Amino acid sequence: MLYNIDKGLRSLGHKSIVACPADSCITGEQYVTVRQSFGNYVCKGTLEQKMAVKVHLLKALERAKRGDIDVIQMHGWLDYVYSGVFNPDPPIVMTLHVPAEDCCVKKNQYQQLNIMQNPSMHFVAISEYQKRQYNGLANIKTIYHGIEIEDWSFKERPAKGDYLFTIGRITRVKGQDKAIEVAKKTGAKLIIAGCVQNKPADLEFFKGMKHSIDLFADISKHPVDKDYYEKVIKPLLACDKQIIYIGELDREQKKQWYRHARATLFPVQWGEPFGLVLIESMACGTPILALKKGAVPEIVVNGKTGFVVNSLDGMVRAVGHMNSIDSRECQRHVQNRFSVTCMAGKYSELYQEIAEGHKISDNRLSTGYLYRPFDHGTL
Repeated sequence: MLYNIDKGLRSLGHKSIVACPADSCITGEQYVTVRQSFGNYVCKGTLEQKMAVKVHLLKALERAKRGDIDVIQMHGWLDYVYSGVFNPDPPIVMTLHVPAEDCCVKKNQYQQLNIMQNPSMHFVAISEYQKRQYNGLANIKTIYHGIEIEDWSFKERPAKGDYLFTIGRITRVKGQDKAIEVAKKTGAKLIIAGCVQNKPADLEFFKGMKHSIDLFADISKHPVDKDYYEKVIKPLLACDKQIIYIGELDREQKKQWYRHARATLFPVQWGEPFGLVLIESMACGTPILALKKGAVPEIVVNGKTGFVVNSLDGMVRAVGHMNSIDSRECQRHVQNRFSVTCMAGKYSELYQEIAEGHKISDNRLSTGYLYRPFDHGTL
């Protein structure tokens, strides 16, 4: 997502300075803070990774204080801002990616209120649902995530395989066990993709799921080429196993499994603030079958780009109607509301508003520097 914001801003003519590890892939000007990416910081959080984050932020702060930057874009680490570790002079735009309770608002309500009402701090929610969770603690703008539609869409309509697909981190709140239940009740073949993080709760959840999985297929050694469907997908669909787990997928593999699926299941068990899976799948022309939780109703148009239902029984009933959804309508919806161009345009408008509000000189505005520290790994 950070890569997309950077790319979108550059396409609008902004100059962006990206504070990031040396091995990062970016579009803007690179300002190296550490040698290597943080890896799976969220999952592991090792002492070495935590130190790398601190070094990254301190070096980014040095760059931010040179005086040629109008706005700083961040995507996390509100605690570092609150503690004073990261306290630059330019205003900060903080994109919120987690629910309020995970952002410690309830735990440290008064301290967070202090930060969120700081005139130099500006917040972006990734959905109206997420914005409501913060209960007016700050003046929060909503800007939806965006993806490069051309990178996900197809030129020729792909052959649809007779399977349901679900992808995401293997954990209880993502509802893979519920997807299995839907598949069992409808008799549909289900392909499950996603990583299992080294967290006790996730490991225990996956252990409980294993007895319901008929086949564990290792497809990691199969690179995507023009024959991927024939060599990898089709044989798995032809086998007599119903519930198949294929592990974690890279970007190109995801596209293939999205494109050929009858539908992507999204049976989340929590208030998902956004859900990139939703727009990735629709961009590939594959409709969504989801539970009505979190931001789902904002992203999926019920009856046009998929079905949003209230219960598992509703999901079971909707499976038989997925073929009524037009693949092109799914793609048009993402193009119109969730493209990189849409997202970058809204961020650009916000930055200009903030810059004017902070009475930045005409000279600095013409320079147009937008700075954003890189967050949680490399894209």
